[in-house]
Amino acid sequence: MSPIGFWMVLLGCLALGHAAPTVAPTLSPEDENLAEEYLAQFYSDIGVTNSSSRSLVRRNFTEDLEAMQTFFGLEVTGVLNNETVEIMKKPRCGNSEISKYGHFAGKPRWQKRVITYRITQYTPDLTNRQVDATIAQAFQLYSDVIPLDFKQIRSGTADIMILFKGGYHGDFYPFDGRGGVLAHANSPGRDQGGDTHFDDDETWTLTQRGVNLLLVAAHEFGHALGLDHSRDRRALMFPTYQYVNTNGYKLPDDDRRGVQALYGSRRPEPTTAPKPKPPPQPEPEPEPEDPTEDPNPDPLPNPGDEQCSRQLVFDAATSIRGDLFFFKNGYYWRKSSSFQGIRLTKVSTKWSGINTVDAAYEVPQENVAHLFEGRQYWGINANTKRKIAGYPKPLTNLGLPSSVNKVDAAVYVATLRKTLIFVNSRYWSYDEGRNQMDPGYPRYIRTDFPGIGSKVDAVFENYGYLYFSNGARQSEYYLPYKRVMRVLLNYGWLNCY
Repeated sequence: MSPIGFWMVLLGCLALGHAAPTVAPTLSPEDENLAEEYLAQFYSDIGVTNSSSRSLVRRNFTEDLEAMQTFFGLEVTGVLNNETVEIMKKPRCGNSEISKYGHFAGKPRWQKRVITYRITQYTPDLTNRQVDATIAQAFQLYSDVIPLDFKQIRSGTADIMILFKGGYHGDFYPFDGRGGVLAHANSPGRDQGGDTHFDDDETWTLTQRGVNLLLVAAHEFGHALGLDHSRDRRALMFPTYQYVNTNGYKLPDDDRRGVQALYGSRRPEPTTAPKPKPPPQPEPEPEPEDPTEDPNPDPLPNPGDEQCSRQLVFDAATSIRGDLFFFKNGYYWRKSSSFQGIRLTKVSTKWSGINTVDAAYEVPQENVAHLFEGRQYWGINANTKRKIAGYPKPLTNLGLPSSVNKVDAAVYVATLRKTLIFVNSRYWSYDEGRNQMDPGYPRYIRTDFPGIGSKVDAVFENYGYLYFSNGARQSEYYLPYKRVMRVLLNYGWLNCY
């Protein structure tokens, strides 16, 4: 099928020459025009029938309006009223409706097991890493339930090409500015089959504010796999955008049944024990080899023999330029996508004068990380990983009382521009912008972070979640909701499966 044909299947024929609308007398001319354009764009697929000569005959406005009212569960009057217009004004997917839940005409589907995708243009609303992780998460909703796998490539032509762009963006269906159509996608097939476009005039977020990228991406990828819109308001494939809590989000039953009808069910792989599964890791640019880090430490000194112990306890943890550092007994494990495996390095070999690390945190916009040992702390240049002149400094320099002999854990929260410093059962909030402690602290951990306990051994941030370690157990925590999303074990971050 030609590219034009693909988009006509998705968005409908923008036909002219329909009957004059029947409208309620209180509606404005603008609402009447909106209704005509809405039905022409999204309901002309429903409003066509095949004659014996295969010509397409479009229904009149009233019949199309009745089809739209039926789809959304409204009172079917064939009369344009305020309730119907309000539905038409809601942000939505750019694909047209069909008269039943499920699949495009002819049930197009991918005839391969590994589907590649490539993001050719990103949104400035999120970091590229956040977009990559969210797109991967959206595809995983499907790969969890069907026997397809999705692989991101960064050059060449992928099966599914993805871009963020407002207005005209290279197809026959330019976006309409903020609100209205949020995104659209092609059905499976050659050439432009599966291609997915997001309107970058929207504000893309990972939360309830703006437009949640995970929900919209998962909806559009349903189209890219062969699903069309559903009448079930609880379904991901319902045509209008509706926010739901995305923490722990799984594909709703209606969508799962629809996609499994096309591809079958994924058989669970045999496993011998539960495995903690960390979120996608960042992909920093490769760095030159660091002579102070042994890429193949053999034999492994302590605590290397603890790496895959289910009882592993971290002393500290932090990210530095996208890499994760986990500290234990004077050593640290470094996990990075710029090299394979996990590297174990002695702290004093990397940073002379620092023997053990009690706590650590990074302030990305300042390009600095801080390492704590006893009553003092150091500054580390995040790019070079070298110590910054002028350190160490005493804990009292941060505003901690002189009675504090040791910091248990620390983490910088970018959304707050605050660093949280944990000592025993309480914590302080340090304002990085004003370089001083916030008033009213310390406060009790158990009160402000329900569910994680009263002690924090290590904490770090990754993809918007905080990971609090207490002993060998780790709580994945979503701060805006003050909620534990899942409980993991520390060793799951160190490639122990």
